[in-house]
Amino acid sequence: MPLRLHFGEEDLLHCRFALSPLWETHEAVRTLRRPERQGYHSPWLRRTRAAAVCLDLESLWLLMPRHGNSPDWLMPPAIGPAATFEAEIGAVRATDPRVARTEMARSLADTPGAADSERGRAMLADPARAVRELSDTLEAAWHALVEPDWPRLRALLEADVLFHSRRLAEVGLRGLLPELDRRFAWESGTLTVDANGEHVRELGGQGLVLMPSAFSWPDVVSGFDPPWQPTVVYPARGIGGLWAEPSDRTPEALVRVLGRGRAAVLASLGEPATTTSLAHRLGLAPSSVSAHLSALRDAGLLVSRRYGHQVLYERTPLGIALASGGI
Repeated sequence: MPLRLHFGEEDLLHCRFALSPLWETHEAVRTLRRPERQGYHSPWLRRTRAAAVCLDLESLWLLMPRHGNSPDWLMPPAIGPAATFEAEIGAVRATDPRVARTEMARSLADTPGAADSERGRAMLADPARAVRELSDTLEAAWHALVEPDWPRLRALLEADVLFHSRRLAEVGLRGLLPELDRRFAWESGTLTVDANGEHVRELGGQGLVLMPSAFSWPDVVSGFDPPWQPTVVYPARGIGGLWAEPSDRTPEALVRVLGRGRAAVLASLGEPATTTSLAHRLGLAPSSVSAHLSALRDAGLLVSRRYGHQVLYERTPLGIALASGGI
């Protein structure tokens, strides 16, 4: 059955994009158990295999039914446009144990035998302890599996937001939603999402958060109940190249014109990126990358745009033509 989100006039004024490192951590843990999700992430899986083996993720996996509910308190939508992991995990740790128990019981009921398992019984018997232990496990998973690659992941997600924000300005919400994912349909003030489960919600003036995700691919996720902000999670653009290593060869013609450092920076900007993510990708000092970006921007080859606390750089048409050998 599809998910249906009903918009009022106020909701159209309160739609926004957001990113969530906590959500990516949760979905990375889920991906470890879902072969159908692993294709694009094979390089990441090989690199993190040893770290994943050292984590005890069984309790988290028990609350991730293939079809059904995962606890909103443990796997919430973004709490802000660009919240840090520390802020998000702090909110998880502050969960009322009574709320946690209710949602865990509902989630465990969606996996046959989970509620009667030793771990399931322990979580329901002492939900306050479960909140602490599950929060600790999520934090350990963040540090081991996601944090080392967060600059790359964040760059992908920010590039998605930048692209779709421009499309929103060009085609409006009705035109944008089907572009985010083919499973989205808009008709008469209702967003219908062709996904597993059944969920109907009146947005009630809260608007909708649109959240790109790398590790949620190929799924679209929604169904968050009050008091959580209505949210739809969709696969981010460019995931096919997420783990690709940059080419060792920068075009020599570009090097002769710009110098090797600036040429490498310009060639690496196939998608908008931040100074930090470029430095991580190219193995250069952030200060060096910053100087190259400023010079390229002054030459009219790049433009910069602010997103939250980040500044994203992207090539201008002249920069694209130069990087591709078109001039």
